[in-house]
Amino acid sequence: MAKMKKAKKPFYKRVWVWILAIIIVSAIASGGEDDTATESTATEEKAVTEKADTKTEAPKVEETKAEPKQEEAVEEEAVEEEPVQEEEVQEEPAEPAKPEVSLSQQNAIAKAEQYLDFTAFSHSGLIEQLKYDGFSNEEATFAVDNITVDWKEQAVKKGQDYLDMTSFSRSGLIEQLTFDGFSNEEATHAVDTLGL
Repeated sequence: MAKMKKAKKPFYKRVWVWILAIIIVSAIASGGEDDTATESTATEEKAVTEKADTKTEAPKVEETKAEPKQEEAVEEEAVEEEPVQEEEVQEEPAEPAKPEVSLSQQNAIAKAEQYLDFTAFSHSGLIEQLKYDGFSNEEATFAVDNITVDWKEQAVKKGQDYLDMTSFSRSGLIEQLTFDGFSNEEATHAVDTLGL
């Protein structure tokens, strides 16, 4: 009786090759990311501190010994300068106060934008992905709520991604998109736009 040899699988069909590839791609994608975020944040904080220091400095007035006529001229100049300073003070409150954003929230926003540049997500799907990456629920929700995203457009992109992989019926694609976290309205819009 002759023994049958098993045909060896090509290397790209082996599980360990794909696991190794995923690890390498993940390492490359996340390599150096923390360093650049820390450096840019430190630079921004330094700029804010310097800006605050310049605002708090009192204007220096040079004392001069002069005749009374020159003193009157100096007083007139001071009177002219005061309304200018008042106008500047009035302009500052007119600007809307921006909420303070923590470093973690800035990083969550940056990560959310990176994900959206890579692939389509639903609102809830993006929050879940950020939570999977280690952000708290509050940070992830803050990030997703503070970026500008057309969720209907994201549903269309995700639907097209699914159709590129396999065939779907109209109801099947709607069901898949709602499973991914898109609303029924967003999923229906996507299916209509894709022509199903």
